[in-house]
Amino acid sequence: MLFRSCAVSSAFAQTPLERGAYLVKGPAHCGHCHTQPAAGSPELAGGMRFAELAYTSIAANLTPDPETGVTNWTEENLINGMRNGKKPRGATMAPPMPYRSYAGLSDDDAKAIVAYLRSLKPVVNKTARSAFRTPPPDSWGPEVKSVPPVSDADPLVYGKYLAHSVAACMECHSKPGEGGMTDMVNGLGAGGAPVRHAAGVVTAPNITPSGIGHYSDDDLKKVIKTGVKPDGGKLNVAMPTAYFANMTDEDLSAVVAYLRTLPRK
Repeated sequence: MLFRSCAVSSAFAQTPLERGAYLVKGPAHCGHCHTQPAAGSPELAGGMRFAELAYTSIAANLTPDPETGVTNWTEENLINGMRNGKKPRGATMAPPMPYRSYAGLSDDDAKAIVAYLRSLKPVVNKTARSAFRTPPPDSWGPEVKSVPPVSDADPLVYGKYLAHSVAACMECHSKPGEGGMTDMVNGLGAGGAPVRHAAGVVTAPNITPSGIGHYSDDDLKKVIKTGVKPDGGKLNVAMPTAYFANMTDEDLSAVVAYLRTLPRK
């Protein structure tokens, strides 16, 4: 049985807090940007810097510290920030937060993530403000106010949900588009975009069948979870394998099954 959203299966005993912990530490890989890479850094206390031509973004402190964290953000504020890239007073947030992908995050999963963030130990870490060098857009897409739960009854549907709206795979693995954003319509999954992380810049590979068709399902799941290819080569640390390693085999299988259905690019 696949890993279910809390509201989809009444028989599944997982609480929202447990679901949120799984998402944050697993497929949503929040700490990949919101936790400093140095050993011993407090979880999700922010501070990582992402510099682009149009902006410099500083990952926020997501712990419930009253002065430097998100204690004063309501559940609605946090979900609106994740899905629509908006601060409580309406200002547009800077990338690289994948707002376009998280727009599809179900209400139940978004609330579960917030529940987990509320459970964290508060960490005092005042982060710098992100800055735009060119005016930001009014929005990152149509405003999303509610998303229904996604059933795992069909692995392809659930795999698409995980790949797009939870793990945000297509944000990095699509072709470069206009304004520094990837083209998730015409270049979906085709790779070629520069991805910046603590270790530098790497070009995201093609994850359509043209790029991964030579991998078996088991090989592909191993690459996603460990970053090690069948030939022994290793992926760049921009790929959040340490988080994907926490995904259930059922969830990984659903993602792999969905990737097999992408049009060749």
